[in-house]
Amino acid sequence: MLLSVRNLRTYFDEDGRVVKAVDGVSFDLERGETLGIVGESGSGKSVTNLTIMRLIPSPPGRIAGGEVIFDGRNLLALPDEEMRKLRGRRIAMVFQDPMTSLNPFMRISRQLTEVTRLHLGHGKAEAYEHAVHMLEMVGIPDARKRAEGYPHEFSGGMRQRVMIAMALSCKPELLIADEPTTALDVTIQAQILELIKNLKQETGTSEILITHDLGVVAGTTNRVVVMYAGKVFESAPTGELFSRPGNPYTKGLLQSVPDPTCDTKELFQIPGLPPDVANLGPGCPFAPRCFRAEAICKEQFPPFVALTPSHHSLCHFADEIYKGAS
Repeated sequence: MLLSVRNLRTYFDEDGRVVKAVDGVSFDLERGETLGIVGESGSGKSVTNLTIMRLIPSPPGRIAGGEVIFDGRNLLALPDEEMRKLRGRRIAMVFQDPMTSLNPFMRISRQLTEVTRLHLGHGKAEAYEHAVHMLEMVGIPDARKRAEGYPHEFSGGMRQRVMIAMALSCKPELLIADEPTTALDVTIQAQILELIKNLKQETGTSEILITHDLGVVAGTTNRVVVMYAGKVFESAPTGELFSRPGNPYTKGLLQSVPDPTCDTKELFQIPGLPPDVANLGPGCPFAPRCFRAEAICKEQFPPFVALTPSHHSLCHFADEIYKGAS
């Protein structure tokens, strides 16, 4: 086991309210595995992974509890200096918007060489050659010349490739990709996802892929965690989640994936809006939007049911939905 997240809680204090952005999240990641974390905006996906990286701004955020065990060590208990040594070296992250992640005043070569000089002890010349090699590896043409460019001289897709090159420069054991195809057109999205998949296979890196789109994870992940209102609503192997979902929220997400073979089919959307996580009632957070909700759903928080040893769902009627989904 490379990574084990247990009962993770990350809260934000805003205007006298406590926003429980991540509230009791648990999941595991095996070595060499790709885990997809999906859910609507505001479900807690990105905050979960920023917590793993220890990048939550404090204040207003705070890690309220839980453990993040990476290769046998609890990241939440490490001194800041030890965490800085891990971050970028053994754990790396590709953020949503490369334009805000890359320094607009520094050449691409310098931004890449800083990583390996810091973490791998490369000299100036060695670091530069490694930077060019990484740019070539992620498919940037004329890499030696482009290395001397600035971020604004690259397209959105090329900037994302630079971010991937930077993240993989030290051959990390864990890569976290947070919506890596946001704001890119469909063709470029497919290229970026295929690039990450191929590089992962070459390097043996484990990966967490964060996205709001279940369609994105279908062909790229081994397992999927579905999040809603800061909680894990379902966790299952990818194939089983798609063929036999055990949660009404997951079913809604699957229904909302467009069908490219049908031009006339009306797009499905889950009714209502995500809840205010600072003001949740005692029942299921999804109950006001759920097609299957009954009185118990509004009154009692649902159990996390084991449908199979590897498939779990947070729902009072999980077993019924699972059996009726085939």
